[in-house]
Amino acid sequence: MGHDIKKFITGRHSKGRERVEETEGEELQMRVVWTLVVVLLLGTMQRRCVNGEEWAGDYSKVSGIIIPGFASTQLRAWSILDCPYSPLDFNPLDLVWLDSTKLLSAVNCWLKCMMLDPYNQTDHSECKSRPDSGLSAITELDPGYITGPLSSVWKEWVKWCIEFGIEANAIMAVPYDWRLPPSALEERDLYFHKLKLTFETALKLRGGPSLVFAHSMGNNVFRYFLEWLKLEIAPKHYMQWLDEHIHAYFAVGAPLLGAIETVRATLSGNTFGLPVSEGTARLMFNSFGSSLWMLPFSKYCRADNTYWKHFSGGSRKGHHSHQCEEQEFQSNYSGWPTNIINIEIPSTHGLFNAYPSISEIAETNLSTMECGLPTQLSFSAREIADGTFFKAIEDYDSDSQRLLYQLQKSYHGDPVLNPLTPWDRPPIKNVFCIYGIDSKTEVGYYFAPNGKPYPDNWIITDVIYEIEGSLFSRSGNVVEGNPGAASGDETVSYNSLSWCKNWLGPKVNITRAPQPEHDGSDVQVKLNVEHHHEEDIVPNMTRSPRVKYITYYEDSESIPGKRTAVWELDKANHRNIVRSPVLMRELWLQMWHDIHPDAKSKFVTKAKRGPLREEDCYWDYGKARCAWPEYCEYRYVFGDVHLGQSCRLKNSSADLLLHYL
Repeated sequence: MGHDIKKFITGRHSKGRERVEETEGEELQMRVVWTLVVVLLLGTMQRRCVNGEEWAGDYSKVSGIIIPGFASTQLRAWSILDCPYSPLDFNPLDLVWLDSTKLLSAVNCWLKCMMLDPYNQTDHSECKSRPDSGLSAITELDPGYITGPLSSVWKEWVKWCIEFGIEANAIMAVPYDWRLPPSALEERDLYFHKLKLTFETALKLRGGPSLVFAHSMGNNVFRYFLEWLKLEIAPKHYMQWLDEHIHAYFAVGAPLLGAIETVRATLSGNTFGLPVSEGTARLMFNSFGSSLWMLPFSKYCRADNTYWKHFSGGSRKGHHSHQCEEQEFQSNYSGWPTNIINIEIPSTHGLFNAYPSISEIAETNLSTMECGLPTQLSFSAREIADGTFFKAIEDYDSDSQRLLYQLQKSYHGDPVLNPLTPWDRPPIKNVFCIYGIDSKTEVGYYFAPNGKPYPDNWIITDVIYEIEGSLFSRSGNVVEGNPGAASGDETVSYNSLSWCKNWLGPKVNITRAPQPEHDGSDVQVKLNVEHHHEEDIVPNMTRSPRVKYITYYEDSESIPGKRTAVWELDKANHRNIVRSPVLMRELWLQMWHDIHPDAKSKFVTKAKRGPLREEDCYWDYGKARCAWPEYCEYRYVFGDVHLGQSCRLKNSSADLLLHYL
């Protein structure tokens, strides 16, 4: 048959003119058929508009750029360090973060390669570390037979892309030194210049715009990049550059108003599961300039865009770098569920001189207390972000001076952006905000001095959690406050994650569907639900207690030519959400929908979810057959050890994807 096709295409015949003409007709038909086949296999052509023009790119032209979160990039040694009393030394390109073997055997050496100077963010005099490059830097932090699965970050994500035929050069990672504050990333490593070149390289290499996948603090990095880009590109070309280079932005687990755990790590240390003491973890964490990047802050306080002073010549009168709305002083807790820090000050000596703005708070708390007894003070998100809290404990904690210095230099005084201010919707055509809800999440702490020297001088006496719309202390007591409609993802609280709902317009379509594969019988839809700015949207929908749902909030009408969506995944953990098969399935279906010319709706349909991979097929013991017989069939292959392994897809994944247009 192959020989016959070749004859048709080449037209090599020895018979007369009539036979030649007949062959030319057959050749033309074969070319048309093969052209259609190739087009179908490539996923056909994209029809989305960019500034009123068709984006003439096919499925093979899409790129994915991954920006990892805090502590999610490998760091390698860039020095030779002899570790005494240990056979393991550090040599250039050795893993530092995360090499568990050297951490256990030579923790002091390891700390030299990890810690930075707390003021100028330079490396230790004996050892320096730098971020690794490429996808390998973010897939597994500690590769190994035992530690690999435990430290896996983006490996499953990349594996999913490979299974669906994504080319090797279509997925690009942009790892960074997550220890540095935003300005230092550019000053030392030219990171944002490199990120801009990555987008431009992807466009030239693949021929189409990129999809941005950012997780946790990676969203803070991307936000800073968008502001930095305003200074790098002429204003009239800024939106044009974004439209040409970025098709969609997927913000996964973004701490849009900060993260409470940052406070705990700053005062008492967060070991991240490593075999080190909390005091050692605090020393290391507080040496990083990035330790303040995810501090909680008020949703009512904003800063002027610093870049405007470059266009006005820096001559603006009455310029306020940071100002709060009236709601900040009329409401409680700065838009958070409760006060974030409740701390005992050892004595009143020097308190009022330390920071005058807290004198009223102190006098109120002291009005019913005897002189000389410990004073309990409470601090909101605004008082943490503007330095009031650190100034208040300056006399009792030697690290406060360093924190105040970094807070002013790297954040409030940043020449590009004050990151401790609320987000506005990024000026990108398609924005998807994705996070987990309804997990037990910390939202407040009670600290007290324990009499030990720094760094172990504070102890957590109690913790306040949000649990599915309620506040509880660690002891189980109900706590008064302003809990949200749901709780967070175990790391970031709900009010911080759900801030992106403010990016939605006044009319929102809401869909709630089960997370597993389903036939559509439990899908609930509400169209044109009213949404008021800075108010949460609580869908009036039922829940089965045994089912995990995913709730979609979608708006494609408020901003012409732009789409905004918020996805809430029940019980999705902050650190593991990038490994969630449900999330990867939904992302893939949305991407497939966006690039297909036959897509009729603005967003991918949620009417039904069937298996897409071999792993999604399983054996239904109750019916003695493979589940989802419409998609899966029993097909034994030598080596299968149980019935579930022999359940396989009837058709290819490309054919199954056509059901979701």
